[in-house]
Amino acid sequence: MKKILILSIVTLSAVTMQAQIKFGVKAGANFYKLTGKDASDAGLEESRKIKIGLGAGAFANIPINEMLSVQPELLFSQEGNYQKEGDVKMHVNLNYLQLPVMVQYNHTSGFYAETGPQVGLLLSAKSKTEISGEKETQDLKDQMKSIAFAWSVGAGFKLQNGVGFGARYNFGLTTIDDSDEASKVNSSGFHIGLFYSVGGSKK
Repeated sequence: MKKILILSIVTLSAVTMQAQIKFGVKAGANFYKLTGKDASDAGLEESRKIKIGLGAGAFANIPINEMLSVQPELLFSQEGNYQKEGDVKMHVNLNYLQLPVMVQYNHTSGFYAETGPQVGLLLSAKSKTEISGEKETQDLKDQMKSIAFAWSVGAGFKLQNGVGFGARYNFGLTTIDDSDEASKVNSSGFHIGLFYSVGGSKK
């Protein structure tokens, strides 16, 4: 997977001299959970609620032709899991630097659909337990894999003034657990947000 992504970046660099590249920024909300074969056995599904976090960063949109483009991104992503039952709350807070490379189909109406791989670099991992107001925090980074892979699928709409909005689902492909008795648990979730881009050809 690493070799494929490196090759993709090199290939993209070779065509940038002739491409009408657009650069942009994006931000929105993440809705994540820890899923996988062993998520239930690990107690991660019991009394689970919506885990909301921030997803934000920058991107470059490189056209291949009138309908297709490639969009590499660099994103800060807050992920994890949230459970609540009565006075007991359990948070798993994961911060990633995500590097998706999306292939987009662009319709003349402004609609687009996209799919592509994503590599996540773990920045921090902590669990926080709160029982009747008493809080306890534990660092989990040493028990987590430093790299996680996912596959993303999404869609959205681009306006002619550079503003747009989109939604994307990221399917976790690899386990994030690196403890002595590692379980098969991955990070998966939705991102919904806005973006703004500049550059490229003017139509």
